Amino acid sequence: MISMKPIFSATLVNGVWGDPCLCIDLRFQRRAILFDIGDVSALSTQVLLRISEIFVSHTHMDHFAGFDHLLRVCLGRDTGIRMFGPPGFVSQVEHKLAAYTWDLLPNYATAFTVEAHELHEGGLLRRARFRSSARFQREPLPEVAVTDGVLLAEDQFRVRAAAFAHHRIVSLGFSFDEDVHINVWKNRLDEKGLPSGPWLSQLKALARQGAAEDTPVPVRWRTREGHREQTFTLGELKRDVLEFVPGQRVCYVTDVNGDPLNRERICEFVRGADILFIEAVFAQADHELAARKSHLTTLQSGSIARLAGVRHAQPFHFSARYRDGEEAHHGEFLQAWQGTSHLGRADV
Repeated sequence: MISMKPIFSATLVNGVWGDPCLCIDLRFQRRAILFDIGDVSALSTQVLLRISEIFVSHTHMDHFAGFDHLLRVCLGRDTGIRMFGPPGFVSQVEHKLAAYTWDLLPNYATAFTVEAHELHEGGLLRRARFRSSARFQREPLPEVAVTDGVLLAEDQFRVRAAAFAHHRIVSLGFSFDEDVHINVWKNRLDEKGLPSGPWLSQLKALARQGAAEDTPVPVRWRTREGHREQTFTLGELKRDVLEFVPGQRVCYVTDVNGDPLNRERICEFVRGADILFIEAVFAQADHELAARKSHLTTLQSGSIARLAGVRHAQPFHFSARYRDGEEAHHGEFLQAWQGTSHLGRADV
């Protein structure tokens, strides 16, 4: 696990060997999102019920088979999920749901809804809804246009996608971009005699929205002497009790061709990431096999991380053929990332 304090953590659910699945746990929202949904049996029911969005790179089985497990856990609960994938994804979700007999759904007191979205070239997002109350029949939703690959935009973060080549299909890469993080200086609150409480969330929301500096911010609280109320300006509170920290960026790339053009596009997409999760399926000695299988080698993925200037890089999706040589496999990636590799050239 790589901690991204204080609001989220990013974890490879199955480590470097198992099915690809990255869980980003938004701790203070009681919410989680997934990049890919291979085997998710390692995730607790508590976490599965917090999943609100799933971003699927492509629908090879090891990236998508966990949807059935999630559906089984969540069905009958007062939850719903939004799913995003490449062209053809809506029909694939439809077919998965159509594979089961849903005659018992009227017995459920709550409705579970799946919204499926597929990203097409040019930024067109095609959508459909599947409700348990309608026995998961497909209900088309209006198409929407996507700008700069942004699939999800919220107050605290955005998720972007970019399409890369993998065999004859598209595999989506994703980035989780946190907005500026706002901390509260507890000692400065104490110095001003102010309490913690819900008003701080409202204060942060005003700061995120770019409200005018003279916007009044009332603070109400209870003391032993009774109720108190004091009004400050937003500008004063931003200066005295808030700290603005640049947001973090997490990128996820897997199942992509290692040809120069693809690597160049990946490099641009992940440039400057705080953390890059990137496949390193084959050792450099097996680069011809990697090309046939349409995957990256350790040298290619490490070089992408180096040339993109990422702060931290985590390789994953190692081929099982290297099970007895994990340290050496990881070492090849590390040498390429640090620019000390003597295995050959894999310039982007």
